[in-house]
Amino acid sequence: MKVINARNVNDALLLGIDLFNDDTNYRVQESRNGTTYEALEPVTTVYSNPCERVCLLKARDANPFFHYIESLWMLAGRKDLKPLTYFVKSMEDFSDDGETLWGAYGWRWKSYFHKDQIDIVYKMLKENPEDRRAVLQMWDANKDLNRNGKDVPCNTNIYFKVRENKLNMTVCNRSNDMLWGAYGANVVHMSVLQEYIASLLGVGVGVYRQVSDSFHIYLNPVWDKVKDIEIDIYTYRNIPNPYDTFSTTYEHKPLFISPDTLNWELDRFFNINYNDLDTNGWVNPALKDIAVPMTLAFNAYKNKDFKSAYEHIENIKAVDWKMACFGWVRKRDKTIINNADIGGTHE
Repeated sequence: MKVINARNVNDALLLGIDLFNDDTNYRVQESRNGTTYEALEPVTTVYSNPCERVCLLKARDANPFFHYIESLWMLAGRKDLKPLTYFVKSMEDFSDDGETLWGAYGWRWKSYFHKDQIDIVYKMLKENPEDRRAVLQMWDANKDLNRNGKDVPCNTNIYFKVRENKLNMTVCNRSNDMLWGAYGANVVHMSVLQEYIASLLGVGVGVYRQVSDSFHIYLNPVWDKVKDIEIDIYTYRNIPNPYDTFSTTYEHKPLFISPDTLNWELDRFFNINYNDLDTNGWVNPALKDIAVPMTLAFNAYKNKDFKSAYEHIENIKAVDWKMACFGWVRKRDKTIINNADIGGTHE
C-alpha cells in the first residue's frame, strides 16, 4: 500500500500529482466514466492537520462554495438535489430521478438505516472514549451491491476512535478520483464531519486517514492543468505551504461552538430560498461566519454583481475559505481585463 503523509490537502495534492507523474506507479485503466491512470496499489492519505481542508492551489480551481455547502448539506442528513444544483447544476447528472441522490452520505449517516449513526457514534465515544466499535456505515450490501444506478457510495464506512483526547478518523473508499474526490470533495466533507463529532465530544481533532482502494485520475482537462505543477514548488525549494502565506498566522477557528443547536440551524439554512437568506440569528460559526456570507456572495456572483460578491466574501471570517472564494470568483470576473493567470474550470 502506498502511504501519502500530508499536513493538509495542498500537500496531499502535490504528492498525488507526483505519484501520477511517474508511470511506474500506475496502470492505464478503462472505466465506465472514461480512461484513468489507476495506482498499482491502494493509497492511504494521512492528514496530520485535517482542519486545513481548503485547496488553495490555483491550478486546481476547486469550487469552494459548492464543497463547503455540500459538507453542511451532509451534516443535515439530506438527499435532495436542489440545495446543491444551485451551486453546481451538473450534480443533476448523478441523480436517477432528477430530485435526489441515492448515495447521499448525510442521508445514510442520519436516516437511511433507520437510525442516526452520528448520534450513536457520539454517545458511544462519550460513554467510553476507548471504544473501538464506533463505525459509521454508508454501504448497503442489500441494495448497493450490483446496483445499476448513477450514484452508488464511493466512501463505504468510517471508523472513529479517541486517542490522547483527540478524535481520529479513518475513511474507507472503494473508488477515489484524486482530483474531484479525494483531494476535492472528500477532504472537506469528511473533515467537517470529524470536527463536528469532536466538538460534540469536547475533544480535539486528530488524524484523518483516507484509505482509497482504487486511487485514480481521469485523463481530462483538469488533469492537464495540474499535472505540470512541480512537486518541489514548496517541498524542496522552501516556498511555504499556502496555509503559511496568509498575512497573519493561520489559526483554525472552531466551526461549531453550539453543536446542540446545529440541526436546527441547518434546517433553517436549507429550507429557505438562498436569495432570502437572513444574516441575523445564527450561532455556529460554520453558518454565521462562513456559510451565510459565502452564499450571499454566490448569489451576487450568479447575478453578475461582482462588487457585491467581493463585499460578501470580505465578511467570511475563515481566512482560508475567504481566499478560496475570492480567487474562484475573480477568475470568472469578466470586468478584470487581464485574467490570463487566473483562468480555470468549474465543478
